[in-house]
Amino acid sequence: MHRRLFLKSVAAAAGALSWRSGLYAAPATDTRFLLVFLRGGYDAANILVPYSSSFYYESRPTLAIAKPDPADSKAVLPLTADWGLHPALKDSLLPLYNQGQAAFIPFAGTDDLTRSHFETQDSIEFAPPLGGHSNYSSGFLNRLAGVLTGAHPVAFTNALPISCKGDVIIPNVSLKGVAKKNFADRQAAILAEMYQNHPLQKYVQEGMETRQDVVQNLAQEMEMASRGAIASQGFASEAQRMGLLMRDKFNLGFVDVGGWDTHFNEGGAEGQLANKMAKLGEGLNVFATTLGGALWQKTVVLVISEFGRTFRENGDKGTDHGHGTVYWLLGGGIKGKQIVGEQLRVEQKMLLENRDYPVLNDYRNIMGGLFQTQFGLSAGQVQTVFPNAKPVQLGLL
Repeated sequence: MHRRLFLKSVAAAAGALSWRSGLYAAPATDTRFLLVFLRGGYDAANILVPYSSSFYYESRPTLAIAKPDPADSKAVLPLTADWGLHPALKDSLLPLYNQGQAAFIPFAGTDDLTRSHFETQDSIEFAPPLGGHSNYSSGFLNRLAGVLTGAHPVAFTNALPISCKGDVIIPNVSLKGVAKKNFADRQAAILAEMYQNHPLQKYVQEGMETRQDVVQNLAQEMEMASRGAIASQGFASEAQRMGLLMRDKFNLGFVDVGGWDTHFNEGGAEGQLANKMAKLGEGLNVFATTLGGALWQKTVVLVISEFGRTFRENGDKGTDHGHGTVYWLLGGGIKGKQIVGEQLRVEQKMLLENRDYPVLNDYRNIMGGLFQTQFGLSAGQVQTVFPNAKPVQLGLL
């Protein structure tokens, strides 16, 4: 790693995780926002299932989730007369939905039609004006942090995502291995030698010490919060750590979760997608619990993906790159238990190019309206974050 890149990483980590230095005071507001980006394009049609559509079952002879049946544990969990939830989310997301703490926005996404993971992800994170040039100089979360008073943003990632790049300094730190020692002794010795007698030696050393300090502090607090229970694995463990840090240190967060590119052997009620969804749902539930009831009431979590997948299954019992997807909105104080936004009846003639969900709800307009309500943004501030956006109010906040 180049010295400048390493130093930037250490400095960011020190800023993000210093519990004692006072570099980052506690947020001035209890309002919290977390963006969860599912990278890879998840199969939304098998998570929010249009079970009233015969076309859905015709299009997915091996992947379709069975129609609601209380006696069948692998059947769709009905939410409305048309939409139902994947059974893998029965113990995590369904209770939140029934408590009015979860909602879904189908036919959501971007105007980008490349169906390329990288191009669409970049486009969404830069959030250029509709029809505008995609080579933007900052990401929309960075611009949001710039117009907020008392913003304390963080990205729970190995590298700073595009959405967080810009004029505002946003620290990034991955929590996937936070329970382990961050720097092996050999690595620490190499770095110490590299910066020996260098003007930056003090700051590099402080950065490494800060990271180790937070490992110990966070591990102790997690153990106390768990009350002796066995820690959840995978995303649930990371979500607990995020909850602890967003409870005490940060009010604007980003995390991405990969592995949603299911071209083959996707599975239906069971299998690859079901297993990933179960872990994601568990983690989101853990995040809510870790924040605690009072703060969860003032928290909004938005789950998005770069695109959905083809409505019909392919010859490899999977799905390919699509367009429209389904966004999730979670929070203790939202007006959930709704499927909102512009919608169409799910049948063949509604498909875009005879293959995908169309996008009826542009993400800029969705988030513009969301941020406007949650943070009290002015019309001008919304335009700074999402130029030319037409914010929509979905009645969820």
